[in-house]
Amino acid sequence: MALLFNISRTYTHISCFFSVFIRSLPIPDLDRFDSMMNTNNIKNWSPQDQPVQKLYNKGPKNLSDVELLAILLQHGTVNNNAIDLARSLLHATQNNLQKFAKFNVIDILALKIKGIGKVKAIRILAAIELGSRRIHNAIPPKNIHQSGDVAEHLKYLLQFENREIFMVLLLNQANKIIHEAVLSEGGITGTIADPRLIFKLALSHEATGFIICHNHPSGQLQPSLMDTLLTDKIKKGAAYFDIKLVDHIIVSNEGYYSFAEQSTNW
Repeated sequence: MALLFNISRTYTHISCFFSVFIRSLPIPDLDRFDSMMNTNNIKNWSPQDQPVQKLYNKGPKNLSDVELLAILLQHGTVNNNAIDLARSLLHATQNNLQKFAKFNVIDILALKIKGIGKVKAIRILAAIELGSRRIHNAIPPKNIHQSGDVAEHLKYLLQFENREIFMVLLLNQANKIIHEAVLSEGGITGTIADPRLIFKLALSHEATGFIICHNHPSGQLQPSLMDTLLTDKIKKGAAYFDIKLVDHIIVSNEGYYSFAEQSTNW
């Protein structure tokens, strides 16, 4: 009994000690703590600084790339808001929108930015595509009088591809586009076009002329030796079928190169 009594007294003394110690600690400022935790939430920002409200009040031209992207992302994570995620995403492409436009869903997901999943990646790419279509004439030129007439159409189709793509546009006697097709898709450094496939398509559509085109993902517009040799080969082959190679156009986000415009003996 004496032992139990001593244990009880000891426990009572320890409890009293901790009770006094805890009461002596400063009371935490819970309101301040809550405020600090919520400053990361865009909804707690001043309305004039919130991207959505800022766009509503001032228009999209007054928002930064980060703010516009944050609107598409809509929300972030516990630790990073939509602005933080947008900043991380653009940083991955050195804030280069041209480079960013070449990304696909897999490229975005490969960045492994927490808070950006498949749905947000798709939403971003949909917005980029809408922007591209806005500045592009959806209907290619009816008549081709010079390379510039069709170069912008081809540039729109191919400039942001991250692999080389070879296309052909078939023309009738009036130089109207009657058909267009992708002939081959290659890697980053090159693709191969089969002249026989070009001639088969031209004959089946009763074309009297055609334009071949491919892109350079690197942005470099100058043709390679292989480009020049292939052009000569196709041009000579087309002559046997009494079909004219009107031009070979190379496009990138830097512009376009026309063999017909640059060659003195085209």
